Amino acid sequence: MNSIREQLIELAEEDYRKFTASLLPGVENILGVRLPLLRYIAKKIAKEDWRTFLATKDDIYMEEITLRGMVIGYVKADIGEILHYAAEFIPHINNWSTCDSFCGGLKITKTNKERVWDFLQPYLTSDKEYEIRFGVVMLLNYYVTPEYTKRAFQHFDTITHKGYYVMMAVAWAISIYYISLPDITLEYLRNNRLDDVTYHKALQKITESLRIDKETKEMIRGMKRK
Repeated sequence: MNSIREQLIELAEEDYRKFTASLLPGVENILGVRLPLLRYIAKKIAKEDWRTFLATKDDIYMEEITLRGMVIGYVKADIGEILHYAAEFIPHINNWSTCDSFCGGLKITKTNKERVWDFLQPYLTSDKEYEIRFGVVMLLNYYVTPEYTKRAFQHFDTITHKGYYVMMAVAWAISIYYISLPDITLEYLRNNRLDDVTYHKALQKITESLRIDKETKEMIRGMKRK
């Protein structure tokens, strides 16, 4: 057993394991380590011999996989090397929590938007649930801008995967676009090719936002399909 795994086992909480398991149905080997603690460990690894850590692929626990993704986000390296490690990591994502924490950590995207945009294309057109979710969550994290919005909407219109975590990611993304860019997103909501479930979930997520006023919420509710 390596020292990182020992640390994770020591930090595990049984009640938190049960709570996490309830949010991640079907995911096995959960220890129950809180995300802030994983981030703390990831930051330490990223300042040390992180390449050796990433080269050792003997993960058993869900938190080990999540930690690996976090380290990739924290390391200081050129964009090419980081995307190389990202490409190796993405096939191991098997739940929304690992996916979303990984996306949130890839802040290097902010200064390499077009390079990462190109990197995302195969994932946005994949037939695998968590590869698509990875692409969509990256869009809502880093590409809610006028320059990328129409291209993002074109992707949403062509995603046909019926996986729950794909559909919810697309709905979530549309709500984020609406909050930041309401006019162009409203135009899209009035003319799109989304399936009914994703479309109505997007409307629901918009109306749940505390940043949307009451009148707008009523208008959005009125856009439900018959």
